[in-house]
Amino acid sequence: MAVLNVNPTRMELTNLKRKLVTALRGHKLLKDKRDELMRQFLELVRENKALRIEVENAIKQANNNMALARSVMQNEVLDVALMMPKQQMQLEIEKKNVMSVLIPKYKAKFKTSDKNDIYSYGYAFTSSDLDDSIKALSDILPKMLRLAEVEKSCQLMAAEIEKTRRRVNALEHIMIPQYQETIKYITMKLDENERSNTTRLMKVKDMMLAEALQGSR
Repeated sequence: MAVLNVNPTRMELTNLKRKLVTALRGHKLLKDKRDELMRQFLELVRENKALRIEVENAIKQANNNMALARSVMQNEVLDVALMMPKQQMQLEIEKKNVMSVLIPKYKAKFKTSDKNDIYSYGYAFTSSDLDDSIKALSDILPKMLRLAEVEKSCQLMAAEIEKTRRRVNALEHIMIPQYQETIKYITMKLDENERSNTTRLMKVKDMMLAEALQGSR
């Protein structure tokens, strides 16, 4: 591991030790964040799988009912029946902060609270299969919204997990080892300087003693 290009001084050593402590603390926090994101991500993945199966089955059943309705109703009659919907829906989007990831929360608001307003037609000239198809789609709508939430949340969390993983690896394999090696290098240099200074002082002392002895003679 390459040593940082710094001057081997005590001040630089103190700064590096402080940076190392901060890097180690940040590494632990990022690892904890990554692990918690992974835990929540896996829970969402399992929920996503179950929701997708449920939604796809409901849509398949609704399509089957619609196909049966088309087989017994004229196209013109079916088009007229669905032309003027009575119910309207607005979708409100909020955001929830989960480990610094803003995941969406979808909330459906309907024009009226009457559940029968999903049918925009009378029952005299329509098939019960059409009713079943519309009812199936209406019933599965909350699950479809939740599925959209979960899928988008999985995408956002996967991106954040990858970004956090790169930061953890950078700290673990590059920055922290560099700090440690540089601290070791500066410490060794300072120790060498200290030994050199001690040796020079001892030589100066010996010279002074020698001169003092010669002067006394």
